[in-house]
Amino acid sequence: MNIGIGLPIGDPGLLTTWARRADAGPFSSLGLLDRVVYDNPEPLAALAVLAGATSRIRVQTEVLLAPTRDTVLLAKQAATIDRMTGGRFVLGLGVGTRADDYAAVGADMRSRGRRLDEQLAVMRRLWSGADHGDGIGPVGPRPARQGGPEVLLGGFQPAALERVARWADGYLAAAPVPMVADLFDTVRKAWRQQGRDGAPRLVAQVSVALGPERVIDEARAALLDYYAFTGMADRMAAGLLTTPTAIRAAITALADLGADEVVLYCYGVDPDQVDRLADVV
Repeated sequence: MNIGIGLPIGDPGLLTTWARRADAGPFSSLGLLDRVVYDNPEPLAALAVLAGATSRIRVQTEVLLAPTRDTVLLAKQAATIDRMTGGRFVLGLGVGTRADDYAAVGADMRSRGRRLDEQLAVMRRLWSGADHGDGIGPVGPRPARQGGPEVLLGGFQPAALERVARWADGYLAAAPVPMVADLFDTVRKAWRQQGRDGAPRLVAQVSVALGPERVIDEARAALLDYYAFTGMADRMAAGLLTTPTAIRAAITALADLGADEVVLYCYGVDPDQVDRLADVV
């Protein structure tokens, strides 16, 4: 099973250090979250920089709020990163739950699920090399990966899980371990019902902090701040894994559930965590 690292957002200037250390280690991917109204780096721009600083590791959005973006430009940006990295880009997409993210860009939050469906259809068509339509030619570049970069979808509602089977290559479960089994099973069932060949790629995410108490305290504070809007911040922070034993146990449990990759999401900014996590995995 592959192990990825979810990058902290507290100090964007440190992310190239994180990326280079992860690229030299046993990790499969670098993930970066997306918000509009928050003090985080824009993920496509940041991951493009990190892709240039690395040679092996994949870079993936976890998850990009697609309905807050122009569809054609998003398709072009994703294809560009995929082409220039030789297929190392993974486009994780979702709709989010923050009204201020949508208000900031003038997008309609109420129709975000329907818009994501429309966006996925358009992006798949553009990545195939087909004309945009209505007298408008194709939008390049062609991605390195046939059919476009790998697409993962996040979410918890039935519509979001069914969307994975219709449009995506896999599913990203940013959920506590006890919830993951049902989410994975629902995605697999929808996949079969859609008549898809093979199986969806299943990715799970757990929050971790490994190091001195200051690192753990910083990560916990960052979690509490990031999830404050949900009303479940304390619960999210309580799920932070802070020992090698707890991290290994979570990886084992998720592997048993069929996860193809587990992303260890870090909220503390200390890059030495990369080396500590490498020793764990």
